[in-house]
Amino acid sequence: MSKKPVKSVAVKGESASRLFGTDGIRGLANEYPMTGEVAMAVGRAIAHVLRTHHKRIGVKFASTSKTPRRAKIVIGKDTRISGYMIEQAIASGICSMGADAILIGPLSTPGVAFITQSMRADAGIMISASHNPYYDNGIKIFSADGYKLPDELEVEVEKLVTGDEIVDFRPTAELVGKAFRIEDVHGRYVVFLKSLFPKDLDLLGIRIALDTANGAAYKVAPLVFEELGAEVIRLGDAPNGLNINDKCGALYPEKVSGATVQYRADIGIALDGDGDRCILSDENGEIVDGDQIIGLCAMEMASQNLLNKNTVVTTPMSNYGLELTLREKGISMVRAKVGDRYVVESMRQNGYNLGGEQSGHVVFLDHSTTGDGIVAGLKVLEAMKRTGKPLSELRKAIRLFPQVRHDIRVSRKEPFEKFVEIQKAIRSAEDALSGKGRVFVRYSGTEALARVMVEGENEVVISRLSEDIASSIQRALG
Repeated sequence: MSKKPVKSVAVKGESASRLFGTDGIRGLANEYPMTGEVAMAVGRAIAHVLRTHHKRIGVKFASTSKTPRRAKIVIGKDTRISGYMIEQAIASGICSMGADAILIGPLSTPGVAFITQSMRADAGIMISASHNPYYDNGIKIFSADGYKLPDELEVEVEKLVTGDEIVDFRPTAELVGKAFRIEDVHGRYVVFLKSLFPKDLDLLGIRIALDTANGAAYKVAPLVFEELGAEVIRLGDAPNGLNINDKCGALYPEKVSGATVQYRADIGIALDGDGDRCILSDENGEIVDGDQIIGLCAMEMASQNLLNKNTVVTTPMSNYGLELTLREKGISMVRAKVGDRYVVESMRQNGYNLGGEQSGHVVFLDHSTTGDGIVAGLKVLEAMKRTGKPLSELRKAIRLFPQVRHDIRVSRKEPFEKFVEIQKAIRSAEDALSGKGRVFVRYSGTEALARVMVEGENEVVISRLSEDIASSIQRALG
């Protein structure tokens, strides 16, 4: 696609397309929209939104002194080489609007949300492309309460980034902001995470194979488990700016699975690049996905009367077998839109405290405002210690249906309803399943992909049906 200038003198890009996807801004680092120019504009925009809309997002600028308090914005990042470039650009934009930037370096996405709350900051920004390769990067924004910025405020930020409303608004002299670097955030977060593990339990005698994906949690995660008494076999803990998510972490759980068996560990824990998702391995090397984590934690919480309204929140991607298993235990399952932010929205609106996605985002809202892979690992370990059962036994309680997925690279994202061939393939699959399975087709919110998921009792049948749908999408949109 060709690029054309927009109104702002600082940013060039495709003004017709949205900057923000389902999980912030994301793209190839140093190409639009993940350029230094856009990052600086985002810093300026979020600082301006804080100044003009603070009452709507819980920010207080009042001060007991005669001089109003400056807005403070936390900036964290994962271990990608491009993080340096984006971090400095965002900080520059923030300072240019008269706000202060607090640089905390590599820390997980939930860690940034926690530090934002803990430091009483006015917003938090995480620089990460999550599970994507090192050459991508992204920007996620948190409100002062640690929750991701609401859609309507993202729209306002985007308008400011691509428009000229604040181009000439430039504080000078003593009104220019400052940037500070804080070095002790890892210790603060380790203490917080350890406090979530019951004080009457410890991890003595537990061996953990831990893969931190050469990402943002590589310092904090091993310390948490070790300080609780576990022996930790460290994997993916040597980031070099280029190896984040590289055949390791939650996207490649076979690595931690193999290590779990090799080192005779009790559990394998694999995090992704920004530490907000978790995939496990039991002691036999069998993979335990987000659905199973949600299921076994839901049953454990319900047994202690800790599961609000006996309900969990998932998405359409979660396995129908999970829903049936929970129903048999008297636990309801509500499905939100795909994306952990929508899971959290549903939880907050309805008073639920457990939710997540099959991909490994698991949210314990009593403790964290977003998915946290370390917290998920701690909760599963707690269930193992409480029940005295190995993970292999706990996971078997969650009955899952076979599920087949396809990701299809597309040249454009047009409504599937426009294409007769695609609709015919979907209807044919639904008829073949006869109510004993599900078909779910959607576009990725962060990549040029169409995602097809077919679920049912017979794996041969659902494989054929999913391939038919994927082929029809490839022909129409490839």
